[in-house]
Amino acid sequence: MRFDVLTIFPEALTGFLSVGVLGQAMENRLVSVHLHDLRDFTDDRHRVVDDRPYGGGPGMLLKVEPLVRGIEEISSRMEGHNYRKVLLSSQGRMFTQRDAIEWGKLDGLLLVCGRYEGVDERVVEFVDDEVSIGDYVLTGGEVAAAVIIEATARMLPGIVGRFESVTSDSFYNKNYLGPPQYTRPPEFRGLSVPEVLLSGDHARIERLREERAWEKTMRNRPDLIGLEHAPERAPQQTQDLDRVNDDG
Repeated sequence: MRFDVLTIFPEALTGFLSVGVLGQAMENRLVSVHLHDLRDFTDDRHRVVDDRPYGGGPGMLLKVEPLVRGIEEISSRMEGHNYRKVLLSSQGRMFTQRDAIEWGKLDGLLLVCGRYEGVDERVVEFVDDEVSIGDYVLTGGEVAAAVIIEATARMLPGIVGRFESVTSDSFYNKNYLGPPQYTRPPEFRGLSVPEVLLSGDHARIERLREERAWEKTMRNRPDLIGLEHAPERAPQQTQDLDRVNDDG
């Protein structure tokens, strides 16, 4: 799969893309990432990409001409392929795991990074989608581009060693979080790994993991299961649940 990123700071992504799972995927040619400097699509000697907003207001906006020129030139290289153009914006809809799964089926994805106070609104007419990675504002879209590239690339065959580790992730075709996980040592500063996980009884282990996944979802993301606020539970109730699970 091919990823294109249109940005005024292509160097902001080079380090991130060279390490870990993504770095290995690029080495093995499972994915390719092409970084494009927005200034290369200007037509003035000073390579200006921003200007003041009409109507006044603080900050600067990225200009429509270089953005659209870049979008059209980059996407023309993927003509005839299943290719999607996405503007990264705090005003966009929320990016989800479902998007990562669906976009992982594409031949390519162009991510257009906003900057400063945003982009000229007319740019929206030249992309397929406008997305945000969360209800907060970043200085630019480069971090969002990194998030989307990694989340989407993980959905491709061969990127992650065992695909079961992907299907057990939070949000993967389910509306609740993944279960808490533990590794050695079995006890640390008085905190013990649940005995069931050490038992070798796979049926009990799966039952415990499912229970803990729902418990964690209710505590950290009650909105996923239609609750406005997380229910409070006394420490004694938590201990009682642990005892029930450990006893089978």
